[in-house]
Formats: sequence, structure tokens, C-alpha cells
Amino acid sequence: MSIIESLNWRYAAKKLNGEKVSDENVSKIIEAARLAPTSSGLQPFEMFVISNDELKQKIQKLAFNQSQITDCSHLIVFAAWDHYSLDRINHYFDHYENERDLEKGFSDGYKNGVTKQLTAMTPERQFEHAARQVYIAFAFAMAEAAALRVDSSPMEGFLSTELDELLDLKAKGLRSVLLLPIGYRDEVNDWQVHLKKVRKHTDHMVHYIK
Repeated sequence: MSIIESLNWRYAAKKLNGEKVSDENVSKIIEAARLAPTSSGLQPFEMFVISNDELKQKIQKLAFNQSQITDCSHLIVFAAWDHYSLDRINHYFDHYENERDLEKGFSDGYKNGVTKQLTAMTPERQFEHAARQVYIAFAFAMAEAAALRVDSSPMEGFLSTELDELLDLKAKGLRSVLLLPIGYRDEVNDWQVHLKKVRKHTDHMVHYIK
């Protein structure tokens, strides 16, 4: 199986038609993000799946009034940990050992190394590291959406500090990183819907070293 056909089908939809995505497909898109690889498996992020119209309207104002925010079926907010704490790291490794029926403390050597490396960073660098993991999961969510023929539009353009306040993310130890509206393209009003996909040619960006 290949996802190339689905990736050729997808584009960053600029207009969505308001049609609802099924709960089953929303769950699959979220699951793809959950299954994505992250550094040391820590998964240092959470997702907020918003279908409430009133809340979407408030968020639209923080995203420069982009219409996808209110026209989408669901808006997924990806938020990264604001720092790596000992509690967060310990919780992950406890879960890891429990899920694999490993003796408690089995991972201590590796865990201690990860802890030393991550906590030595400044708090801002810790957040930046966590945010990079969000991008990996975000890509998996978009790929799964495309495979399901659900449109999406990746967004970095929003007032993150204001969104964090709106969703009370600081109290949860999180900071917003990306927005993903999902839904179905508006075939009539999205001028980009039938345009050719444009990417660099392979020989301009891939170098084979043998």
C-alpha cells in the first residue's frame, strides 16, 4: 500500500463547505497522530478536538478571521508541553514498563539519560523540542485525513498566547503550536481546488550518495 495517491489528492483547503466528518473518521485522524513517532516516545503534546461553533468563532478571531476555522467540521488544536518535568518523564516510563510487562526500573538507565539531556535545556528550548514532536504527529494526522478523503488545512497563523488563555492551556502545562481544521472542500468557492499541485522536482531536492 502507498499513500502517494492520497498525498497528491490533498491540498491546503482554503474554503470548507461545513459538512460534518463522521465520528469514526475523526477518531482515525486522531489515532494516526497518537501513533506517530516522537523523541524517546514521550509524546509531549495533547490534542483538543473542537466542534463547538461558539468556541470556533472565538478562535477564528485569533486566527486572523480565516474562514476554515468556522466552516470546518472539527478544529484540532495541537498543544505541546511547556517544559519537561521529572513527573512527566517518570509517568511516561512507568507507563512504558507497565504496558510491556517489564520489571519496574527496567528503563532507569535510559530514562536517566533522557531526563538529564532534556532538563538541562532552558524552559524555552524544552518547549521548542516538544513542539517539534507536534509537527511529526500533525503530519500523520493530515496523511490519514487525506487517505480518508477528508480535507485539512494546516495553520500556524494564529495568536498563540491568546489561544492559550482562551483554552486555559497554561494551567495544563501546555502551549498551542498548530491548528488543523478538518472537513470537506468547497468545490465552488475554493479557487485552488482544481489547480495543479506544485512541488519541487525530485532532482532539485534529493541527493543519492552511494
